Amino acid sequence: MADDTLTLTLSTGGDVVIKLRPDLAPKHVERITTLAKEGFYDGVVFHRVIDDFMAQGGDPTGTGTGGSKLPDLPAEFNDEPHVRGACSMARTANPNSANSQFFICFADARFLDRQYTVWGKVESGMEYVDALPKGEPVRDPGKILKATVG
Repeated sequence: MADDTLTLTLSTGGDVVIKLRPDLAPKHVERITTLAKEGFYDGVVFHRVIDDFMAQGGDPTGTGTGGSKLPDLPAEFNDEPHVRGACSMARTANPNSANSQFFICFADARFLDRQYTVWGKVESGMEYVDALPKGEPVRDPGKILKATVG
């Protein structure tokens, strides 16, 4: 099978299957798949989960300030809308600071369009994203048990 999907097995009870979009953001998809294959995301929590907005994870420290040892990525902003199920990279105020953190939209967040890099879309399992414990920070966060590509 081609490496066109990312499956996140969540502590909330099931698999979230994400269709990767290298046509939109080749460097970001390459980064996500590289980290997933290395086991980087396994055990990592969703540290920032805001109702009717998004769930953010991908920080090994669980604080929102960490990332991988790889260099930050240049922005690959595109026209893909931030709607329910959209998967996009988190970053600091610097547009070229995306590294390993990402977020999944619960609802339309079109104000993020062309300011954050969309790299995929949830194809199935959105109910497991919806079930993540909410908070900023989350007291008892949900986590990625395993991330697999293909």
